[in-house]
Amino acid sequence: MEELIRTNDPVLISFLESILEEAGIKHFVADGNMSIMEGSLAMIPRRILVDSDQIHKARGLVRDAGLEHELRPARDQG
Repeated sequence: MEELIRTNDPVLISFLESILEEAGIKHFVADGNMSIMEGSLAMIPRRILVDSDQIHKARGLVRDAGLEHELRPARDQG
């Protein structure tokens, strides 16, 4: 899996989950339960991970939604 987005914004996470689900892209929100350990201070960003074979499609959806600035840098495929 590859990291698509890293954020503390629960609204952004929910929105991205919605568009990924609608497009049939499998994803996982990592570190979602860390608020228990950190005291709900939102210091640990949540990461949206996408299967490597769908990362380009997912990145395109994020761009189409006008959120390109939220994308993590693309991993070098070399």
